[in-house]
Order: sequence, then C-alpha cells, then structure tokens
Amino acid sequence: MLGGMTTPDLNMLLTLDVLIQEGSVAGAARRLNLSTPAMSRALARIREAVGDPVLVRSGRGLAPTPRALALRDQVRSVVEQAQTVISAFRQDVDLGSLTRVFTLRSNDVFVSAYGGRLREQLRRDAPHAVLRFLSEAKDDSDALAGDADLYIGSSQKFGADIKVQTLFTTSFCGLARAGHAIFQDDITPERFVAYEHISVSRRGRAQGPLDLALSDLGLSRRVALITPTFHAAIFALADSDMILPSMPQHLMPGIERLGLALRGFAVPIPMASVRVVQAWPPRLDSDPAHRWLRQTIKQVCGGEA
Repeated sequence: MLGGMTTPDLNMLLTLDVLIQEGSVAGAARRLNLSTPAMSRALARIREAVGDPVLVRSGRGLAPTPRALALRDQVRSVVEQAQTVISAFRQDVDLGSLTRVFTLRSNDVFVSAYGGRLREQLRRDAPHAVLRFLSEAKDDSDALAGDADLYIGSSQKFGADIKVQTLFTTSFCGLARAGHAIFQDDITPERFVAYEHISVSRRGRAQGPLDLALSDLGLSRRVALITPTFHAAIFALADSDMILPSMPQHLMPGIERLGLALRGFAVPIPMASVRVVQAWPPRLDSDPAHRWLRQTIKQVCGGEA
C-alpha cells in the first residue's frame, strides 16, 4: 500500500509512474505533455501525499529514492489495471457473443411496421440478443420507468437529461371494411361523421384533436368503441360498420400483405402528422451495445444513424 496516500488519485499515480521511469522532471513533462513547472508542482504534491522525496538529486540528474524503487512495480501494476479498465469501456461490443435482453417500451405502430425487420437485423448481427417489447405507459412521465432501455413512440415532453432522436414521421388515413357503405360516394365531412368511430387510446380517451377540427365545422362524431392498440381496432373493423379515422400510414403495407378485407381512405378533415422518436436515459448513452441498437433501429426505419 502507498503509505500516506489516503485518497486514491489515478492521475497522481500515472505521474508518479512516469517520473520513476524517466528519473527526470523535464523528461516526465515531455511524456505527459506538461510544462516543466507544472510537472515540478505535480512532484511536490506527490511528495506530500506519499511522505517521500520520490526523486532526489544525484550528480547532474535525479534518482528514485529506495522507497520509490520499492513501490515501482506496485505503481506500474495499478496504472496498467486502470488503463485496462478504461480500454474495456472504449472497446466495441462483440455482437456475435452478445446475450443481452433489450427492453423497449413502444406502441404497436413501431412493432408492426418495423419489429420484424429489426429482429431479422439482430438475427444477422447479434443472433443471441433478445428484444422484449413493453406496452406504452399510461403516463408519459413513466416512458422510461423501470427496466426500459429505450422508449419508441410519439414525441413528447421528456426531461432535460433524456436523449431523443427522431426515427420517422407518420401521417394518417381512415380505415373501414372493404364493402363499407362509406365507399359508395365521395367521403365528405358529413358522411365521415355519419358512421360510428373507433378511438385508439392507451388512456381510454374517446376525444382528441380530430374532435376539435370537427367542431370548427359544426360537426361531431360518435365514438362507439375505444381500444388501447391499433391491432385491436383493426380486427374490430372486419365485422362491423364502424370506421377507424386515424390509421397510421406506416401500418398500411402490413395490412395489405396480410390480405385483410380492409380499405383505406383519405380523411376529409386535416390531421397533423406525428413524429416518432426513440428516447433513452443518459446512463445508457455511451453504452456500446445500446448505441449499436439505437443505430440499428435508426437504419431499419430508413434513416442514417
């Protein structure tokens, strides 16, 4: 143990290691890219901390004291261990052997549109990694609560420390069964509200921005069914005359591939697009595996990492 050093200081140990190796204040200053006066001050602090001169005058130069020579190997070992730890943090993740379970809190829009493609990318790059999706929290403040590694969903007001990246922007269309009467004529705002609607809300809400737009036209609609996910709403359409007025466009290719007897239509009321983001806590920002996952998700969504 370094007697007298009550508070570990890796910078001090590194400086001590170089001073012992060089046997010169000027030489140690050059190696550490410091001025000679700054190195002299560092030597003074080391002498005070260890209670030993460390380097003493010998002829025209300096020589390590017996105590410094006795501790030389111990100091070198500590410095090498510290450098190994720091290097480990900087190393890229070994994707081939990665067995991590990534927990993502997301709605069914992202899972349906990109979940399969993301899993295929992981199968190629990190075959032992696992994706675990959790449903969106009822309260936006809980988006990254618990063990969630990443939130993927509509943009919201996150805390100042939360990291946020845009993945894509989605617009909306209407959706109804293929033989629905709404398709028999032009879809006007009046015909649009003549049929019962389905509302998709994880909080169980029937009203939203669409109702405000309708009220500006002196119109209102009847919401007959409220579901927490778009999947539930989609399957409810097949056997009813209800319509889903806010279907994310990103889900339409999946509906077409499945061959469902459903048909999209342009909503006759202006509807704002929604920005979908990925957000994560600062503790994971520099984590190599997490950074790779974020980059992969961005690429899968059609953007540059």
